[in-house]
Amino acid sequence: MYGYANHFRRLAFAGAALTGSVGFYTPLAAQESEPPGPTELGLVEISGDRYGTGIAQPLVRNRISTASQSLPTAVSTITEEEIRTLNVDRDISNIYRRVPGVVANNIDQGDTGNGFRMRGFATNGTHGADVAVSVDGVPQNIPSSQGGAGHGPVFLEWLTPQMIKHVDVIKGPVSALYGDQNRAGAVNIETLDGSDVASSIGVDVASFDGQRTNVVLGGEHEGLASLLVTDLYRTNGYRKAAENQRDNYFWKLSKVIGDAKYSARFSHYESDFRNDGYLSLPALKAGTVGRRDTDNLYGFGNANRNTYVFNRSPAEGEAGLYYTAYYEDFRRVRGISNGTNTHNYGKDDRDIYGGRLAYNFVYEDTASLMVGTDVRRDKGDAFRQQYRNFQPTQNFYYDFDMDLITYGVFAQGQYKPIDSLKLLAGIRHDRFDYDIDNLKFRDASTGYNSSVTTPRFGVAWTPIDQLELFTNVAQGFRSPAAEYISSGSSSALPLRDTGGQINGSVRPSKVKSYDVGFTLRPTDSLSSTTEFYYIQNDSETVQTSPGVYEQVGDTTRKGLETSVNYQATSTVSTYISYGRIIDAVITNPAPGIGARLVVPEHTYKAGVQYRDGFMGGQVTLNADAYHLGGIPYYVGTGRKTMPAYTRYDLRASYDYSDYQFSVYGTFQPHRYGSEVAYGTNSGLVIVPQPSTTLGASVRYFF
Repeated sequence: MYGYANHFRRLAFAGAALTGSVGFYTPLAAQESEPPGPTELGLVEISGDRYGTGIAQPLVRNRISTASQSLPTAVSTITEEEIRTLNVDRDISNIYRRVPGVVANNIDQGDTGNGFRMRGFATNGTHGADVAVSVDGVPQNIPSSQGGAGHGPVFLEWLTPQMIKHVDVIKGPVSALYGDQNRAGAVNIETLDGSDVASSIGVDVASFDGQRTNVVLGGEHEGLASLLVTDLYRTNGYRKAAENQRDNYFWKLSKVIGDAKYSARFSHYESDFRNDGYLSLPALKAGTVGRRDTDNLYGFGNANRNTYVFNRSPAEGEAGLYYTAYYEDFRRVRGISNGTNTHNYGKDDRDIYGGRLAYNFVYEDTASLMVGTDVRRDKGDAFRQQYRNFQPTQNFYYDFDMDLITYGVFAQGQYKPIDSLKLLAGIRHDRFDYDIDNLKFRDASTGYNSSVTTPRFGVAWTPIDQLELFTNVAQGFRSPAAEYISSGSSSALPLRDTGGQINGSVRPSKVKSYDVGFTLRPTDSLSSTTEFYYIQNDSETVQTSPGVYEQVGDTTRKGLETSVNYQATSTVSTYISYGRIIDAVITNPAPGIGARLVVPEHTYKAGVQYRDGFMGGQVTLNADAYHLGGIPYYVGTGRKTMPAYTRYDLRASYDYSDYQFSVYGTFQPHRYGSEVAYGTNSGLVIVPQPSTTLGASVRYFF
């Protein structure tokens, strides 16, 4: 059975912050008899420190390794220990709150996707597109979604913090292991094994009728590890019609057999929600509408997702065979109010299955080569229909029956000609084989075949132990959406046998990214990473006339990110980061829109953590600050600036014996500040945020 005392010593060495209803905790009763004392700890890890601690680990970019941290770019790793110190609450996107330069949030319209913006990509409406997200090797981006979430959205509401082992945020399309949507970068999430956790039950209550009950059953018997997580969440929300009921179930079995580790997992997610729409900022300021009111009809939706995954990896080291196989049925609907009595009702009803096969050849600490192939098939219906008075009409905005198959082959090699220098080179070739049946415009039904090749090259150099330099040039791509290939009027119209437009010349959109940066670790308690990037895209897909999409768009993105981690004392650690978008420009924008992308110019993040023994237990205090500024929006072609958005997160936890108690709060002082806002012809519309959200939790370990 799992060794609690040994696990606690491991966490203390790693500087783990043990807090919150969102985490696992080794009971103090299972420790040795000495009272808990000060331990070194850390809030976040930025690029290179795999273990998320305040203690500086050896620089790792020049290692021969498949780990994300070995890539010649900025990588942020979020560990399970760090997630415990965050106010995740109802939105799993909050796990990214401390990652430099990243803006991530649910759009506060129910379970409608996880927004993720990085490096000037992925505005609010794309829900994480342009970032390739995978969980245990399974791609999470949904191509050609019609549930009101665009092309390539990511839905991570099925995850709870108790399932996550670590999250790697990779800046830039540097790794050849990730395919479609890898333009801004990639996110790799790995789930926990049963041997990693202690069994527990937790209850959490929060403002606006937030209620969460969570049961974790983890353990190991004769080498078979099992993790079962049940999570039930309910809330009435801040706005009048904001309600959400979410159920998550997760079961994972893991076992080492011979020289391989095998795992099989099943997850079931379902939700049912209502949501208020957006409100006009001018009307809010004029007092003609209240912050908790509903504009027109309320929105609604539900989702159901079952996923089956089987993995194999080497039990020891990184050399050897890897494979992943998966299947999921994905059902999701969302009704978006778009009039006094109408909804834009979107539905995805998809069966998704695929896998990856790869082999990693390793020659000591000098060279490695991973070669592999992956395939994904996405088959099903995706449509948007007009609803009137909550009933379907005969009019459709889009209606596709799709069979989308993507094949990929990849290779990525690393070589160290000398001990301080590592070269990385990779290449991917991806092919798309689509069968698109356009039920709205039958004449636009078509097959589609295309392919794309994207190379990568990078260098990591460690001239001295305290300094690491890195640079890379890499290409990433995004597949074309079904509505780009088979298009027509987006107005609500009946299904017909004629009409529509086939744009067979549309190709995957490629970007080329240039990065240069460095990491400094002058002492064991201080580390800093700075990176500059320049991204070009001369093949952005734009609508050049009604129903016609072509690759004629040019975009340029320039920016920098810098971060500092400092272990001030054995009980206090701090971090601070700044992200700046210098340029995010469309060279040839479509008529009637602005020339600049809707991304924040400035992103500031900072925090401090205190952790020490107290009255026979352990107290952990966290304070985080988050600020967005300089976000443009457009009324026609006129450029304006959204209100600034600032958020403060406070959390206090006390661990005593087999119990863990936490209180937390989120404070947002700007009355009209919001992470979710859109420019319209009549002005800015926003989702109002509560100024204060409070919560408390208790967890019992057994």
